Amino acid sequence: MTNDNSSNNPVPNFYRASAADFKKIPGSPIAYWVSEKVREIFTEFSSVGAISHPMIGMRTGDNDRFLRCWYEVNKEKCIWDAATSKEVVDKRKKWVPYNKGGEYHKWYGNNEFLVNWENDGFEIKENTLKNYPSLDWNNLGWKISNEKYYFLSGITWTVISTNRTSFRLYENGFIFSNSGQSIICDSLDDRFALCGYLNSKIAIDCLNLISSSFESGYIKRIPFKQISYINNVVKNCRDVSKSNWDSYETSWDFTTLLLLQPEYHQPTLRETYTKLRAYWEKMTLEMQRLEEENNRIFIEAYGLQDELTPDVPLSEITLTCNPHYRYKGKKSEEKLEALLLTDTIKEFISYSVGCMFGRYSLDKPGLILANQGETINDYLQQVPEPSFMPDDDNIIPILEDEYFTDDIVSRFREFLKVTFGAESLAENLEFIAGALSKSKKGGGSPEKVIRDYFLKSFFKDHVRMYKKRPIYWLFTSGKGRGFNALVYMHRYNRETLAKMRTDYLLELEAKLDARIGMFGDESAAEKGRLGKQVEELMDYDAVLNNKSLQLIDIDLDDGIKVNYAKFEGLVGKI
Repeated sequence: MTNDNSSNNPVPNFYRASAADFKKIPGSPIAYWVSEKVREIFTEFSSVGAISHPMIGMRTGDNDRFLRCWYEVNKEKCIWDAATSKEVVDKRKKWVPYNKGGEYHKWYGNNEFLVNWENDGFEIKENTLKNYPSLDWNNLGWKISNEKYYFLSGITWTVISTNRTSFRLYENGFIFSNSGQSIICDSLDDRFALCGYLNSKIAIDCLNLISSSFESGYIKRIPFKQISYINNVVKNCRDVSKSNWDSYETSWDFTTLLLLQPEYHQPTLRETYTKLRAYWEKMTLEMQRLEEENNRIFIEAYGLQDELTPDVPLSEITLTCNPHYRYKGKKSEEKLEALLLTDTIKEFISYSVGCMFGRYSLDKPGLILANQGETINDYLQQVPEPSFMPDDDNIIPILEDEYFTDDIVSRFREFLKVTFGAESLAENLEFIAGALSKSKKGGGSPEKVIRDYFLKSFFKDHVRMYKKRPIYWLFTSGKGRGFNALVYMHRYNRETLAKMRTDYLLELEAKLDARIGMFGDESAAEKGRLGKQVEELMDYDAVLNNKSLQLIDIDLDDGIKVNYAKFEGLVGKI
């Protein structure tokens, strides 16, 4: 929003402005470039704070102790939509959603964290009083602020940002923080209209005039004009954003992979992806249209048609399925499409591993096994006749050859047969290998490319997807391709390590010894390679045997960082 004073300025780049004009903007910033029209809207319209309550939230005092990513803990201890703190207590739940800011993402999303609010937040409050004895139990002041507004629906945003932020709607059930502050509105209509305004160009420009900070105290001071007919546009933006957010397994409302939904499912994976990609492109363009309509409505209402355009670049359409947003920086369309295809195939593989462990099922939507110590019998109680059976012992080997019947590549082939049919297996394997390969030259057979992906890259991608809090743990001898196996942490029990040792590690060592005995002198190089592999297994066995005798227990409430550290020397580094 600029001020063209050329007709009044005889000297180039010289501006005249009244000190009284600066006072029209809260805080009286020396913004000489701002037009008279912009100054007037600060006096003509009421403020955001007149129709809502922007506010800071809770500082836990120890995030490592009191916060968890939602997928770290027992599902049965979580409550997602509590209307009050009393409801959390009455239902004997521990973990509730926690707004904590996050990346630039508009309308809906960044729902990743839970906070320990067991017994009305007793542990957090007790810890706060311990560290700040001058506070009173009934008034914890700046540490646990605005508690009476917890669990109400509102608008949240990321406070710590550079020159822009994004606003998201959320429903009942959340506690908000100091990095993910909140706006509570007096009515539902106000909430939608205000979110539309705050995600418009006008609001961000007004905020930048007042302060470089996005604290609630500044947000409440920017001008706001109520426009009731904006609500349908905002609701549609929210719905599109929520649909996209929930289509990935890192959402707690995820049900099943889009590639396997009937409306996109085709005879082959390639055809299915093509149809899904067309849907994603349509969704992205529809969101762009909605956001530009949102901008247009507010620009016209504020009379700023001569100063602002409603245009929104594709890079600011914050949908994960939009490669222009997902992959930052200047990249060609060809490169963007290649990245999106590769990541979509990796998400397909990740979902298949979830089905192998029983976290998901092809026959029932949503989480299946997501509580500590659950077994295959718990799975069968929910899915009596599965089309794809999970692994029975919760140990899936990832080796350089198919030494076991539950080898991960073997299980993946089976998953592909169930989901897309045996007749298209070869074609689908080739398509997947092509998406995973950085170059079409070399790489070997499709199965070798896929096996190499599981051996070298799957765990790294899993750690990245789950924000360094992996739920599938890689037990690995670490020095080469000796021994690798995945274990789903929610199904782990104190006998898991002993079973891994006797049924897999020692068995693999015996099979490698047998292979070495089959080679003649002319295969000295291969015998030497296998011999080193056996030595690696023997070294790993010493550690695994020692740990297995300890009968290690884990507690999901402690979080992945604490539990994973108990297996140091056995698991891959995060």
